[in-house]
Order: sequence, then structure tokens, then C-alpha cells
Amino acid sequence: MRGKVVRPSLYLCFFFAVVFFTAGFSLSGMAQDFDSWVKDFKKEALAKGIKQDVLDLAFEGVEPKSRIIELDRKQPEGTLTFARYAEKALNKTRIAQGRRLYAEHRGELEKVAKAYGVPAPYIVALWGIETSYGNNTGGFDVVTALATLAYDGRRSEFFRGELLEALRILQEGHITKKQMEGSWAGAMGQNQFMPSSFFKFAVDGDQDGRRDIWTSLPDVFSSTANYLHTSGWKKDERWGREVVLPDGFDQKLVGLEVQYPLRAWNDMGLRLPGGGFLPVAGMSGSVVLPDGPGGRAFLVYDNYRVIMKWNRSFYFATVVGLLADQIAQ
Repeated sequence: MRGKVVRPSLYLCFFFAVVFFTAGFSLSGMAQDFDSWVKDFKKEALAKGIKQDVLDLAFEGVEPKSRIIELDRKQPEGTLTFARYAEKALNKTRIAQGRRLYAEHRGELEKVAKAYGVPAPYIVALWGIETSYGNNTGGFDVVTALATLAYDGRRSEFFRGELLEALRILQEGHITKKQMEGSWAGAMGQNQFMPSSFFKFAVDGDQDGRRDIWTSLPDVFSSTANYLHTSGWKKDERWGREVVLPDGFDQKLVGLEVQYPLRAWNDMGLRLPGGGFLPVAGMSGSVVLPDGPGGRAFLVYDNYRVIMKWNRSFYFATVVGLLADQIAQ
């Protein structure tokens, strides 16, 4: 569950405004230091097998972007409740578009689902939540984003490694530099893989010799399914379901660390939203309350934990499951 975010004071807002305002006037000095950093990085990249022509093309015109650093350090102003998050994520347009795209690409999706043992609605749901079905992939040049964050120094080692992996993607010809767009943090393509995840999970679904998670839907679908399959997806189980808790439910029973068989949860008074009993199945589940006591309750299974390997957020995993249910209808 996401922790509460403290709203910054007016003094801190003014302080950071001054910092970023000043940064706008010192980019020439920043760029000068950046040039030295790039030279050192290129030496390392060459030593690790990146070709000179790839480096020259990748870093052509690349400069540090203060906007990327600002986004990395930015604190959201207040806490978004799950109720509000779900309302925004599960709007009628996204649900309708998901159903339409599922029908439009059913042949390819079902082929991928059969190959990886992951039902197609979950593939479509992750696509929808991550990038609104490919319509919002971030728009940042990935090399610029990763180079800026590696140069910034706060998490330099991590982003330096991701930058090297991004260069390998270019060197192997999976995508062009111009097409390699993603989030400000370097998450790429229609399913928002970091470069290191790309090499672990991306799949050449259309068998054209490239793993193109930017423009090839067979590659996007296969890569998403491969991630879930590799992470332990159980093909005959669902993610979970919404439930109603009995009055006086023991809050010590809430959390992924607490698991009981469905029959035990039935005995403890958990019911479906319409008042019915939970289905009889030989699986275990855990109760999660994304908004805490008094909010919506969900009984979730092992596949929910798999979704959380993709993004360790109760909010995210729950809306992916709910959207998959809506798309499947």
C-alpha cells in the first residue's frame, strides 16, 4: 500500500523553485561538465563492447535535461486514494477501448495467450494501464533520459547500467535512436520495459529479427505475456476478486503475508459483493485493502503477486485485475 506523502512547505516550494530557476540559467556550465562525463562514459561503453559509431549516433545532440531531474525529484502534492485512482484508471473510455482492441486483435492475442498460458485480457489490461494502449509512451528520448539521470548522481550506478543496456538495444538493431522513446525514467515502449528488462523479457513476436516493443503489437503482446509467464503466472487461476468483509473483521488478517484457502475465508464470513459464497476451489488467497479499513476489499491470489512483480503497487495490481475482468466481459 502506498504511504502517505507529506505536502512540502511554502518555504521548500520557494527553495526548489529557486534551484530549478537557477538551473535554467546554468545549463551551459552543466552541459560542460556533462561533456566530460560523456567522454568517460563512452570509454567505459567501448570497453564493454559498444561500437564507436553506435555511441556517436546515440549521443548526437544529447544534453542534460533539467526537466528530467525535476520529475525524478518531484513529490506529488498529496495522497491519491485508491478510490480516485481506480475512478481515473477504469474510466468508460479505457474499458471500451480495451474491449474494442481485444476484439480487433483477438487472433494474435489468443495465439500469444495459448503460447504463454496467460489469458489475453490481462495482456490487454497491462497495455491499457501502462500506456493507454500505446497512446502515451512518455515521449522522452531514452538515451537523453538515462544519460541525464546517470549524470545527476543520485542513482548513477543504476541508470548508468540501464544506459549501457539501451545502447546494446540500438547496437542490435531492435529500434532506431529516433524511435527509442519512453518515460522520463527510461521505461520504454508500449509496455514500459526498462532496458535491462527488455533483454530479460522482450520477445520477437512477429519473427522479423527484432524485439520491437515500440511499434510491433505482436512483440508487445508476446513480451508482456512472457514477463508474466516467467514471473510465475498460473494459467488456470484468476487474479482475485472483490469481496465484502463481515462486521468486526480482524485487521490482522489483512495483507499478502496472510494466506488461507477459500473455504477458510468462507467460514470467516467473506462474501461476494452480491452476498453469495466464495467459489469452491483448491486455491488460497489474501485480503488486501488498498484504501485501508472501510475501503473496498479484495481477495487476491498468486497471480496478483505476479502482477506486483511488474509494479509493486497495490493500486496498480488491483486496477489491472479489474480492467482485465471488464475487458473479458
